[in-house]
Amino acid sequence: MRSLYNRIAGQNLDRITALSDGVFSVAMTLLVLDLRAPAAEAIHSEQDLLHALLPLLPRLVTYLMSFLTLGIFWLGQQVQLDRLSRSGRDLAWMHIGFLCAVTLVPFSTALLAEFIKYRVALVVYWGNILLLGLLLLWTWREAVRAKLVREDTSPEVVAAICRRIVIAQSLYAFGAALCLIDTYWSIAFIVLVQLNYVVAPPWPSRD
Repeated sequence: MRSLYNRIAGQNLDRITALSDGVFSVAMTLLVLDLRAPAAEAIHSEQDLLHALLPLLPRLVTYLMSFLTLGIFWLGQQVQLDRLSRSGRDLAWMHIGFLCAVTLVPFSTALLAEFIKYRVALVVYWGNILLLGLLLLWTWREAVRAKLVREDTSPEVVAAICRRIVIAQSLYAFGAALCLIDTYWSIAFIVLVQLNYVVAPPWPSRD
């Protein structure tokens, strides 16, 4: 039987939310640090500046892609936390594990930006997204199992949250598989998936 301390630990949802917002904001900020302005001593004309900026495009694309990724997962976690009546020690640690995966995104993004043509870099980046998705699904299923969700949460809402994560991860996996053709195909498809979830067009797949 659990000790009294373990039974009362981690119940404050506000603290989990505050920690999550802080971790996400720092991770999103760290992404932009990989974008560096060209060295001033190498620029002597408008054309020099243009030529120096062109190589930054892959880094800009990966930055925007990862910013969208973090935004999507921040919203996904927020949806879960909003449906909880309380938390618990196990669930709190699961969310901390999820936030650990969030802090890896700047690294996987920098790796992909540096080696954008390499499949290994793309797979590492996708692995980070997969880990985020699995942990987010795990937290929700644990919340439902432990009966921590609000009483007004219908079975349809429970299923919709699970379905959205599974469908998104399936699409990301397909996008990662496109690296067998070319990593740029993978990146383009992943960006399209992200834009679909950001814009949320009125079709069933957005659930």
